[in-house]
Amino acid sequence: MSTNWESLAKELVRELELDLPPVQVSYLEHPPSGVKEHPGGSPSVCTFFAEGKDHSFYAGTKAHEDCEVGAFVMGIPPEGELGKRLMSTIGMMQKEGYLEAGEEAKVPHNAKAPAYVAYGPLGSMPVPPTNVLLFARPKSAMYALEAAHFQAPLNGRPMCAIMPILNAGAPVAVSAGCIGSRIYSNMGDDRMVVGIRGDHVEKFVAELRRIRHANTAVAAEDTRRKEAAKHPYGG
Repeated sequence: MSTNWESLAKELVRELELDLPPVQVSYLEHPPSGVKEHPGGSPSVCTFFAEGKDHSFYAGTKAHEDCEVGAFVMGIPPEGELGKRLMSTIGMMQKEGYLEAGEEAKVPHNAKAPAYVAYGPLGSMPVPPTNVLLFARPKSAMYALEAAHFQAPLNGRPMCAIMPILNAGAPVAVSAGCIGSRIYSNMGDDRMVVGIRGDHVEKFVAELRRIRHANTAVAAEDTRRKEAAKHPYGG
């Protein structure tokens, strides 16, 4: 039986109280049938993530190289001009105190880059997701962490490193984002990114249903206690 990704997307939106659609990111060896190619000119890999909220498209490996950090994270070898740009960017970040010496070597990255990557709202394409990304508010991330039994790695810079973290085996991961991702993707100061490995989405949604039911019961009890206490400061 095929997975109903559109139905799972609706459940994720409802149970996590999302106001933005889940984005599927699919690593592919060939372009997906019926999906348009991105025109190019995207300044960062996380821009592709953000555009995937609005419409479906795919991009080849080369189209990701405008973002030297994102290209490295994706698994593109840092060779030639790309490698020079990467080293220049790392040097600037270290000079400004943004990166510690040697920190770049610890950044999660794929061992090999996919030939193509498709992006779009979950369930909008004829291919399954490699991973699913959610631009979530803290309350939504709270529910997601509870559904993951708090077994979710937390990552910061760069935000796109959430992909290799999931690809390496984490069922769920959370990224606090990075300053670049907040600029390029317009993700907002009140957002973080929750990632779900594609083959774990159904199980995650089942756990999410359970934890939301439990939260409803606990919220009702806590509300009753607050009202009964009649704290003079309204706390």
